[in-house]
Amino acid sequence: QVQLIESGGGLVQAGGSLRLSCAASGRTFSSYTMGWFRQAPGKERDIVAAINWNGLYTYYAGSVKGRFTISRDNTKNTVYLQMSSLKPEDTASYYCAAGSVPVTRTDPRTYDYWGQGTQVTVSS
Repeated sequence: QVQLIESGGGLVQAGGSLRLSCAASGRTFSSYTMGWFRQAPGKERDIVAAINWNGLYTYYAGSVKGRFTISRDNTKNTVYLQMSSLKPEDTASYYCAAGSVPVTRTDPRTYDYWGQGTQVTVSS
């Protein structure tokens, strides 16, 4: 079992930055691929970024590539999403997830554990 708690969301102006954190409980955190997903009202939950168990491999959605950076610290059981050059279209609830999947797996249904989400709102 892995429990995930996201933090760091908020309101930011376009062009600004935010860093999301996802703290995990459970001794097996370091064995999981970790993903960040987002979901806007009326839309599907889409992957934003993912990172493999040791941090050597990452995946980014095309819409965030070059602006967002995913990282993890297995000593702290935490995964991060550094978001820069934020745009109004980045507004969504952001969720972290853990799964025994390849880092390129984008289907949210393949992830096993989910946090409760944190809201990110980018004003124009």
